[in-house]
Amino acid sequence: MTKRRADIKADIAAVTDRGENVSAMEPMLIGETAKERGELTDLAVDLAARAAGFRRSLPDGVRGALADLVRAMNCYYSNLIEGHDTHPIDIERALKKDYSKDPRQRDLQHEAQAHIAVQQWIDGGGLTGRTMAMDSIQEIHRRFCDLLPEALLWVENPDTKERLKVVPGELRGRDVKVGHHVSISPGAVPRFLGQFERSFSNLGKTDAILSAAAAHHRLLWIHPFLDGNGRVARLMSHASLLEALDTGGIWSAARGLARNVAAYKGHLANCDLPRRNDLDGRGNLSQETLVAFTRFFLETCIDQIRFMEELVQPDRLRARILLWTEEEIRLDLLPPKSGNILEAVLYRGELPRGDAAQLVATGERQARRIVAALIGKGVLTSESARAPLRLAFPAALAPRWMPGLFPEKSAVPSRS
Repeated sequence: MTKRRADIKADIAAVTDRGENVSAMEPMLIGETAKERGELTDLAVDLAARAAGFRRSLPDGVRGALADLVRAMNCYYSNLIEGHDTHPIDIERALKKDYSKDPRQRDLQHEAQAHIAVQQWIDGGGLTGRTMAMDSIQEIHRRFCDLLPEALLWVENPDTKERLKVVPGELRGRDVKVGHHVSISPGAVPRFLGQFERSFSNLGKTDAILSAAAAHHRLLWIHPFLDGNGRVARLMSHASLLEALDTGGIWSAARGLARNVAAYKGHLANCDLPRRNDLDGRGNLSQETLVAFTRFFLETCIDQIRFMEELVQPDRLRARILLWTEEEIRLDLLPPKSGNILEAVLYRGELPRGDAAQLVATGERQARRIVAALIGKGVLTSESARAPLRLAFPAALAPRWMPGLFPEKSAVPSRS
């Protein structure tokens, strides 16, 4: 018998089920009778209105460009929560197959690529209508881990120092402890994921928004995988908000969670606590702490929409982009009248290539030169040589075009 098969046999033998009842993770939803229900519903309605308004305010072309940048930003902040620091500029380089020579940084670039690929699949509707299903949660994990380098597929038991291989999409076969929380036995995981799916699927819009935080915590409480649970939970939350709010992927809860990481992790730990007394709901776990986390989660989402709205306010965004363009022209890094093309794309969302010459009034040859220079700078993109031109938001220009979206690369502390 090979060592690999022996390890698998040992893992199977180690799977135990202590018969825990699925009621151990109740309450799953914040009940209609909870005194805070009205306040939280108001927050959910406010979040839905803001998300819809923000999405409608952007031309399609700008919305698509913003979604691409936010995808890299979401990856950066989600990985940062896990202590993995891969700046969006390095993520962008990885997407162009430009990898670091440092093995550790190169592995983290591949990890970021994996995250981007899964979110792109989600944004394309890969989980629509089935986000909370057990097989969907396993598929998120499998898709993510399938793309990871070998070095990132091993975890070490902090107590025994035993190294274990993470198998993409496979539910854990060992007991785990996260902080003070000892999770359910491995054999119970499928049973609890089944209850998770029944509780959080097929909810109305308001309940789907209200339950996003509860689903986020309860999945982490189950801890279905040996590793990668945090990223799976945040990708699942992204998918649930994408569907419930039709977000368009143009803002990210992960940014807010990472910027308040101590509060985020504190709320998750508090949600592990048992019910305090008869005033703290009727489930095994505390309803009070679940309410607090739900409030924090919804307020974080609202705050991130506010931030993005201010950041891409049309007049201010236009001014920042055109100021950058003027500076590039003065430095002879862009041809004159490049701003005419960018301004038109900003206003219209996309620009047919045939309109470029009319905008710059210098003939088709010069228009093609300007367009090529802007594409070379990464600020315009097109699906083909004849397809319309669309705006792009390169990560390298984010400090100028989108200040505050993420730290400048030189200011990012090393976590290696």
